[in-house]
Amino acid sequence: MKPWMIVLIVITVILVVAVVVLYFLGKRAQKKQAEQEEMLQANKQTTSMLIIDKKRMKLRDAGLPQIVLDQTPKTMRGAKLPIIKAKIGPQIMSLICDEKIFDSVPIKKEVRAVISGIYVLEVKGLHGKPVAAPPAKKKGRFRRALELAQEKAGAKPLK
Repeated sequence: MKPWMIVLIVITVILVVAVVVLYFLGKRAQKKQAEQEEMLQANKQTTSMLIIDKKRMKLRDAGLPQIVLDQTPKTMRGAKLPIIKAKIGPQIMSLICDEKIFDSVPIKKEVRAVISGIYVLEVKGLHGKPVAAPPAKKKGRFRRALELAQEKAGAKPLK
């Protein structure tokens, strides 16, 4: 056997082992996520709150209880999370928001939210209406100039 064939076989075996390991780790993570989602759904409750502020910030800067920081894995402590500061009744609390709905949460508005512990799962307007998505970003100079040039050239505009 030639040396390059041996190297090729070793690399192939390593890649196959890596794919198998990643498959089983992914399956385990999926099961864990399903369990956590089920627990969140079991403990959810609806409450009205006034959203004061929302930011993406590190866990230790968010003003969450110390027990939350202690239970968080060390790898996640440095990550920035979507945090909402809200007034629930007479109390002002910091809550962790679901990443999917963070952009649609209005600031300085009273909303009806579905929460589970310190995690915000869903936000609706006060009268059950879904909260509108934020307005689209303005187009920059380059994008406007590009669209204008394409318009004059008769090409299809970019989206």
